[in-house]
Amino acid sequence: MCQCIWVSHRLITVVNERNAVVQAYILIQTEVGKAAVAAATIAGIDGVASSEEVSGPYDVIVRVDATDAAQLTEQVVPQIQSVDGITRTLTCPVVTGSPRHP
Repeated sequence: MCQCIWVSHRLITVVNERNAVVQAYILIQTEVGKAAVAAATIAGIDGVASSEEVSGPYDVIVRVDATDAAQLTEQVVPQIQSVDGITRTLTCPVVTGSPRHP
């Protein structure tokens, strides 16, 4: 089964095997001093597999396991984006497929 989702105005195709989940990393920027609280709050959202405070250009990195693309884009991501202190998110779907042969 193949599912397509829109991320940052680009259509991404996610190949999903039976009983597999759509996975994504969400890179998050927060207001100064809000990363730890945001990461802890996000960890409690259904579908979030991990939520870690990091250093660098992003403040929090989240791993999401959704049942399908609709759950990812319509339920999980909006809940994450509504957490207090978040200023920007970038959703990066994990795209797995067959290896290419030369």
